[in-house]
Amino acid sequence: MIDPLSEASTEQSDPRYAQIDRLPTLQIARLMNQADAAVPAAVALALPAISEAIDAIAARMNEGGRLLYVGAGTSGRLAVLDASECPPTFGTDPSMVQGIIAGGPEALTRSVEGAEDDAEAGAAALKDLEVGPLDSVVGVSASGRAPFVLGALAEARDRGALTVALSCNDDAPLSAAAEHAIEVVVGPEVVTGSTRLKAGTAQKLVLNMISTITMVKLGRTYGNKMIEMSAMNSKLAGRALRIVSDITGADHATAEAALDAAGGQAKIAVLMIRHGLDAEAARELLRSHGERLSDALSG
Repeated sequence: MIDPLSEASTEQSDPRYAQIDRLPTLQIARLMNQADAAVPAAVALALPAISEAIDAIAARMNEGGRLLYVGAGTSGRLAVLDASECPPTFGTDPSMVQGIIAGGPEALTRSVEGAEDDAEAGAAALKDLEVGPLDSVVGVSASGRAPFVLGALAEARDRGALTVALSCNDDAPLSAAAEHAIEVVVGPEVVTGSTRLKAGTAQKLVLNMISTITMVKLGRTYGNKMIEMSAMNSKLAGRALRIVSDITGADHATAEAALDAAGGQAKIAVLMIRHGLDAEAARELLRSHGERLSDALSG
């Protein structure tokens, strides 16, 4: 059997860690910390590619498209995690940013062996979502070779969707399958081949950038404030109150009253206070400015 991963940098063994099973705990922790410290530098080298992909994604989403992440194993779990954080952070509909993992929901909490090797299942997942030309599909695979992800990207391209590849190896097959290739080369892991370590950290950092910067460009923040967040618990309700107070300069009592009248929507509360409007008039003003608070405040 020919090993397709034998030359991948993420699969190589680093001699610096060959004796970790004989080291004291503190020394192992220091070695891991030193290894992790190299990840941001590797991400920095990929920033131009990351930025180009984000601009392309934001342009399509601005026209109503979706952002779909596809991954297997650790990569899939990180993809689903990033997607699931968008509704509470940016007030998006759950369908707007979605994570697809090989093996389905069961694979989020336990390994589903063989799922990542099924290219047809990857393609079927995209068919089921009726992916189209306005959608953006980001394939995530540390090795850059997961058949499930390759199958998904091939289907996405056939359907006219934007395709982005995120991997942790040079010249990965995934890169060749996508319009935008992001390769964050972090090298061998402390535990050989355990790509949940440096590679996983690198992928998480890049996914953070993709979702966050895209949402900023779509107007779902006001400055660095989470103006679209859903106040679904006491912590978030308190954050919404501080945001409204910070933007408007209103005291907490005024901000709280506006938030209550606005149904917990911070953007509406801000417009109510700044322009002396009721909730419905504030909503109409916001709609007339493309849901962008900065434009509605200055308009």
